[in-house]
Order: sequence, then structure tokens, then C-alpha cells
Amino acid sequence: MRYRQIRAFVFALVGLVLAVRPSHAQDHPEVEETTPERLAVVKHQIDVGDLWHMVRGQELAPVVPPPPGSHDKRYLVFTPSIGSKPSTGLTAGVSGNVAFFRGDQETTHISTISGGARISQKGQFMLGARLGMFTSDDRWFVQLDNRLQLTSQNTYDLGTDTLASDDVNLKYNYYRLFETAYRRIRPGLLVGGGLNYSIHNDVRSGSGGNSNIDDSAYLSYTQKNGFDVDGQNSAGISFGVLYDTRDNAINASKGWLANVVYRTYFDGFIGGQATWQNLNMDVRTYHTFNSRNKVAFWFQGNLVTGGVAPYFDLPEIGADGRSGRGYAEGRYRGEQLLYGEVEYRGTLTSNGLLGVVAFLNSTTISDSESGEKLFDSAAPGAGFGFRILLNKRSRTNLCTDYGWGKDGSHGFYLSIQEAF
Repeated sequence: MRYRQIRAFVFALVGLVLAVRPSHAQDHPEVEETTPERLAVVKHQIDVGDLWHMVRGQELAPVVPPPPGSHDKRYLVFTPSIGSKPSTGLTAGVSGNVAFFRGDQETTHISTISGGARISQKGQFMLGARLGMFTSDDRWFVQLDNRLQLTSQNTYDLGTDTLASDDVNLKYNYYRLFETAYRRIRPGLLVGGGLNYSIHNDVRSGSGGNSNIDDSAYLSYTQKNGFDVDGQNSAGISFGVLYDTRDNAINASKGWLANVVYRTYFDGFIGGQATWQNLNMDVRTYHTFNSRNKVAFWFQGNLVTGGVAPYFDLPEIGADGRSGRGYAEGRYRGEQLLYGEVEYRGTLTSNGLLGVVAFLNSTTISDSESGEKLFDSAAPGAGFGFRILLNKRSRTNLCTDYGWGKDGSHGFYLSIQEAF
């Protein structure tokens, strides 16, 4: 790990301890838990809010079961964010996470809003917010993913059998509005649909190294398929099925998530410039050995099933900001992508304050032009990280990870929510 990455990590931890406060209006909020098992665990846990009280010489809040029908509890984490990853370099900004219940805690899953604003040493500005909200008794689930970025990215040929030396840096503006609503049809099973809108515009030559757009894979792909070189818009609708039995969407200890979404985009629909279809699959499961050790598994499939997608809308590694640790966002891109990851999660201290993770992942991507098929080549990644418990009520951690990939790729990642 280079010196500047170590320095960023230290600054982030110091900023966190100074910035995080207990999130309730009361100075000593009672900790409420919905099950006897979680009640027993939380009674022995200490989070950053507890540390703050201890520094001030105050007693810790008691842990109590929630009163019947209780809801509207909100748990806030807000912190300066200083980190680094391959696609941005050093970044600085603010990040926040709000966990809350919109109904009885015994019958309603926890909801979360996460977001932040950052600037990077590469002159990028990134603003985004995500919402995953369950209404009372899980009757509805609303999912939003909205982003605004004035950014840049190294671009490459399609597929996973590409050379790192063939990168061309491009700058562009990115706007994303993905809005989805699901309706429960039986416990754990929901169906729904939504609107998807993606804009990449003002695409131009970047900076540093090879940054001439005329040499880029973006230009050749765009011209070959008749898209506007200055930018492209994709607009369409989605239909999805969601199965979710996780005990906590922020940091699950057990259960399954299976989400299948079919998106169809239309030329001429609210500014869309291409007709194409996409199938996205997301499957996760969690297995706990004891209160201090668990393993999580993740599979993703992102497939263009019809038409021709604009270059920046093609499936790519790290597009969700969480997958592909060890690689820069967009390092690998193509028509079809499959991704798998396994992560060990352990607790270093008996009070739950400190934790550790180790992960392995792999990506394979197809490219019809070169004839590369899925599993012809792969991009494996591996790494480790540490966790600090920010809020024991919502199980929110400060996550610091370092990952490695092939061809010397590596990166440091900092967030306030688990990768999956």
C-alpha cells in the first residue's frame, strides 16, 4: 500500500471518530432490537457512538426490546470520506447513511438511504444517492439509484482478454435515474417495474497518458454502430421479480436475495437514442457459523439480450460501485458479463467494534466482434479489509478494503456499507 493510501486511511478514521454522533434526539437513546437473538448480541456490542459517550464519561444506553408496534426509528451515520480507488485516485467529501423503519419492526424490514458527494484528484465530481425502502409490513419496496457525475474513465477494448496498456482516458458527464417499485405478492416475494434513464454526454479527450479520443475503443465502437460521438442517451422501462429473506439489508447474517430485472430501452422514448434490451440477475446468500464468523456469496449476471447498447451502457466491471474490488470501474466491458464473489466476515473483538474481511472475486465478459465468449478468459480479484462498527442498531460498518487484480491492478476502497 502506497504512502498516500495509508495516509488517506488514517485521515478517514480520525475524521470518522470526530464526526460520528449518536443519531437519536435523546442524549442516551435506548437500543431496541426485534429478536431475542439480536438482543443478546447487541447487549455485548460497542459501536463508535458508544465510544463517543465513553470519551465523555457517560454511561452507555441500555438495550431493551422494542414496544409492540414500534416504528419510525432512524439511525444516522454521517462522516467525512477520504479514500482512493483506481478510477478516481484520492477522493475527499462527505458520506451518509440513514437506516429506518416504515412500519412495525417485527413485520417490516429495515430501510436505508445512502449517498454522498466527493471530488477527486483527477478533477472528478461525484454526487449520488440510493434508497431501498420497505413500507409497512413490506407491502411495497421502493428502490432508487440516482447519480450525477462530472467524471473521467480509462476506456478499453471489449472483453476480459484486453491489455492494460491499451487504455485511453476520456472525460464525460453522467446522469442516471433508475426508479423502481415492487409490490409484495407473498412473504419475501415481490414483483414490480420502473423507469430507467441514463445519459452520457460531452464525451471528449481526457488527460494524462494516452487521452486522444481518436485512438479510443469508444470511438470505433460508437462510429461502427451509428451512435453520436458526443454522447448517448438510453431510456426505457423495467420489469422485475425480487425475493428477499435477509434479516438485514445493510449487513445480513442470514437469508437470500434474488433479483431478476428485464430492461427494455426505446429509440425516441424521452430522449432515448437506441433500442436494446438487458437482463440483470443478482443473487446473494449469507451463512453464519457463530456470532463472530460468517461467509457471504454473490453472483451477478448482466446481459445485453437484444439490440446494440451504447458503449458506456454496456455491462462493465464495477458499474454498481461495489463489485470488482481490485479493478477500476470500466476496466472490463462487453455485451455479456458474469460475476461471482465470496467473502469471509469475522469479528476481531468480542464487543463487535472491529472486524475483518477477506474476499475472492472473478469476472468474465464476452465480445462478439472479437469472438470472445464467456469463460474464454477471466479477471480474478482478491483482497482483505477491516471493519469498524458505526451503528450497532442498523449494523452499519465503516468498510476499508484493499484489492488486487491481474496485470498489476490494485486499489483501496472506503465506504460505509458492505459491498453486498
